[in-house]
Amino acid sequence: MHISVVLPAKNESGAIAQTISKIMELKIIHEIIVVNDGSTDQTELIAENAGAKVVSHPYSKGNGAAIKTGARHATGDIIVFMDADGQHDPNDIPRLLKKIEEGYDLVVGARQKGSQASLGRGVANALYNNLATYMTEHKVEDLTSGFRAVKAEKFKEFLYLLPNGFSYPTTSTMAFFRAGYSVTYVPIHAAKRIGKSHIHPLKDSIRFFLIIFKIATLFSPLKMFLPIAVVLFLMATGWYGYTLWEMGRFTNMSALLYTGSIMIFLMGLISEQVTALMYKEK
Repeated sequence: MHISVVLPAKNESGAIAQTISKIMELKIIHEIIVVNDGSTDQTELIAENAGAKVVSHPYSKGNGAAIKTGARHATGDIIVFMDADGQHDPNDIPRLLKKIEEGYDLVVGARQKGSQASLGRGVANALYNNLATYMTEHKVEDLTSGFRAVKAEKFKEFLYLLPNGFSYPTTSTMAFFRAGYSVTYVPIHAAKRIGKSHIHPLKDSIRFFLIIFKIATLFSPLKMFLPIAVVLFLMATGWYGYTLWEMGRFTNMSALLYTGSIMIFLMGLISEQVTALMYKEK
């Protein structure tokens, strides 16, 4: 197998050389592609001197955009995506590749306890994983891990779906589940990053809610809309029973709740059909 490693990098001059060096020591990687996402430090120069192929964005487009650029330039049959900030251990790459050899299409490095950057992000990731497990009916151990190995041909099928921001791991994992491809997890330990994080608490909180809805719409919207519709229907029926008993009439609130229940159910049904078209083979 021809193996490419893609490293999205923005101002990672403190860690990029060390990361590239450790990857090269494995002697199994055919090319290392560093996507310089509009860095303002010496990331590009250091990566080139370390022996990597560097593709630069003229300005910062986002982590997901860097991943897409790297995938388009990769020539390998297998692509390994990992962070350039020192969090991911290149020595784990052979463990991911072994699962690819066993027949899996996507192998994700699942961060174990103690590997989360903060308590808040750990709680958020646990919620992501539980929701994704409910949506896919498969155990999802780490939905947002950026350390993964994937069959290039299949990954490139979904490039048009991937966002330019940090939620590309979520989107790609759910896309693989939806397409019926084989996904598995390998336990890893993520070290503390070298340098300053590019994630901001406020923006990250907003991103959390967006990812929740994205998970639903990417896989099976009806599984998200149907419970809400059922709850509204039961509330409408309960309120109707109460008002019929107390006042002997059907109220506007019951009508509103029944209407909302039906509308939400129909929205879920339509979204389900739209989602199916998203994955329709071209």
